[in-house]
Amino acid sequence: MTAIIDVFNDYFEMIPAVSDELKEAVYKLRYQVYCIETGFEDPGQYPGGMEFDDYDLHSVHYLIRHRRSGDYAATTRLILPDADCPEKLFPLEQHFEINNVAVLDAIGRKHLGEASRLCVSKAFKKRKNESNRPVSVDCDEQDYFTSHERRIFPHISFALIACLIRACHENDIHYFYGTLEPAWFRFLSSSGIHFTKIGPLLDYRGERWPGLIKVSDLLDGVAAKNKGVWNLLTNKGCYWPV
Repeated sequence: MTAIIDVFNDYFEMIPAVSDELKEAVYKLRYQVYCIETGFEDPGQYPGGMEFDDYDLHSVHYLIRHRRSGDYAATTRLILPDADCPEKLFPLEQHFEINNVAVLDAIGRKHLGEASRLCVSKAFKKRKNESNRPVSVDCDEQDYFTSHERRIFPHISFALIACLIRACHENDIHYFYGTLEPAWFRFLSSSGIHFTKIGPLLDYRGERWPGLIKVSDLLDGVAAKNKGVWNLLTNKGCYWPV
């Protein structure tokens, strides 16, 4: 049986957005998803058609590109600690109540990040009734894509997590925050990715929990569930050796 990572790499590639041109592609895709498709952001605030904020100045960005068309299917960022202001709050810390502070006591902020702006273009979304969500979990039929390509779409969610794993590896980040819709939380948990809820469920662009996860725990959980997904997340161990 062909490995998940090999099949995924036949149709998509993960690209670090390190150039100005690639960062523009990130911001344009975010504008498309967050301003046009979901309505989470006001398009009037971004007259240039690019959605960005001051956290982008200390973030690592990744894109997922569809090889055949050259279109960008998805993007995410890992917000890093601000080197100029180490105590600057992450977005989750500003918008959510954190009542499980004990889990944070032993974590140095220089090793803490936040997974943010995970989003998939509508063309590569999974379910029509999830078009108002940045990320979703099942497959939609579209004549433009081959049946083989459509079968890979659910793995885009894992590929976004793989991008975050690479960003953590490259920047010495051991833990990261994430905001989790209940459906997304259940999907991740079923895959062996067990975020610790650190506060109550709040209405922030829909109901979400604030969560925290240790990267090594994430990968151990996935390895115990599905080694094929672990290989995709770590590029067969290149980005997080056993």
